[in-house]
Amino acid sequence: MIINKVEICGVNTAKLPVLSASKMRDMFVRLQSGELPLRNELIHGNLRLVLSVIQRFNNRGEYVDDLFQVGCIGLMKAIDNFDLSQNVKFSTYAVPMIIGEIRRYLRDNNPIRVSRSMRDVAYKALQIRDALVTKYAREPSINEIAAELEIPREEIIFALDAIQEPISLFEPIYHDGGDPIYVMDQISDDKHADVSWLESVAIKEALRKLSDREKHILTLRFFEGKTQMEVADEIGISQAQVSRLEKAALGHMRKYV
Repeated sequence: MIINKVEICGVNTAKLPVLSASKMRDMFVRLQSGELPLRNELIHGNLRLVLSVIQRFNNRGEYVDDLFQVGCIGLMKAIDNFDLSQNVKFSTYAVPMIIGEIRRYLRDNNPIRVSRSMRDVAYKALQIRDALVTKYAREPSINEIAAELEIPREEIIFALDAIQEPISLFEPIYHDGGDPIYVMDQISDDKHADVSWLESVAIKEALRKLSDREKHILTLRFFEGKTQMEVADEIGISQAQVSRLEKAALGHMRKYV
């Protein structure tokens, strides 16, 4: 008797392997040195990553098998373009690419019609975006994408908005073995005027109870408006660690506010 057996596209998900970070790095080194057969092993070893991503699209009415196949395309692109010289976990790099591939598939099958010219602009912008992410290992700005395409930034924003589907700020993007990372965790805040609540006596007293590292993270996130990825790059830890430390620090502060 097979317990918890779930097959997607003929794959028994209960028997999918899990690769350690050290083994993954060794395999990428060998793959990029010419051991091409390792590509299939890396794909198979990261199918659980695809499964974790497609769960967020379960309520779209799409066949799970279709989403899984499209997610695998994103996974393969991530494997082919992963840069070991950038100090980034493969999952951190791959998840946005898998999500992007699935979103493109859903947009292509969207019953709401968008003009062909606007769709072409949006797709070109997304292609340039993926290329710049690969090149710089960070999310490019609209201005950078506009410069590459030689198109006004307003036109790119309008085209991208036309093909986007609204999502909740509290929709989880990825679970990295701990607290989930939400959409709102990826959004920076460039407005600094409305910070009076942080200047209250209670908040200041609560901040004094935190460690230097926790205070530094909250300062970068809420005073300087940086995203969790930007904070992670600055202090040299993963985004998942930033998320956990941030939530722990806020929870600690609530005891004194």
